[in-house]
Amino acid sequence: MSVTPYPQFLSLIAHELRWSMLTALAQTDLRAQELVQRVGQPQNLVSYHLRQLKDANLVSEHRSSADRRDVYYSLNLTQLEGLYVRTGQALHPLLGGKKISAASDYPALKILVLCTHNSARSQMAEGILRHRTQGILQVVSAGTHITAVHPYAVEVLAKRGIDIAAQRSKHVTDFVEQHFDYIITVCDRIREVCPTFPDAPDTIHWSLPDPVDAQEKDRYERFERTADDLSTRIDHFLLTIAQPAL
Repeated sequence: MSVTPYPQFLSLIAHELRWSMLTALAQTDLRAQELVQRVGQPQNLVSYHLRQLKDANLVSEHRSSADRRDVYYSLNLTQLEGLYVRTGQALHPLLGGKKISAASDYPALKILVLCTHNSARSQMAEGILRHRTQGILQVVSAGTHITAVHPYAVEVLAKRGIDIAAQRSKHVTDFVEQHFDYIITVCDRIREVCPTFPDAPDTIHWSLPDPVDAQEKDRYERFERTADDLSTRIDHFLLTIAQPAL
């Protein structure tokens, strides 16, 4: 019987510092200096290991839409999930990614999703989260500037069986006195000015470019990519908050 080749990516993530960096980025997108602070190691050492993770396509980078001098780093969840699943299946066909299918798997948490105009990214995230959990999660979205739900956001999610046509744009000040279990920011700008909420809820940042900023010829495709990215991140998030019994 032949022996399955050793998956090299296990050596990459087994390093203590790289594992700490991946753990931090699994929760939220971070700038380089923030990542340095999270792992408590010198910047040159973090940069060295960050380059290795980028070369393996486990981490990606892009410039902040709030300040072009800043760079955000994100965990490539789809890539990492695929490597984990293929590694498990190489040992035994039954070893793969755990999937959650029942709405009862989720606790009744309250979640606020924020972006600047509350027209695209946060509205899609609100709709996907509510749809995935059949309304068990109490999800609302808001922004610092009230606008309207972008028609492409409605259309792209409708193709995925999610109806957000009745959602409306809301201002973040409408919710600052309310308790939330999680605050998810999907816009670099609003992350910088996010108000304080009661009981210090867990905060998560997903650094997603605004699809509205794309050129008209590319805008619909950008909305589709944003929906795909949100779906991947939300699937991972739901696995992390699922009932311990799973």
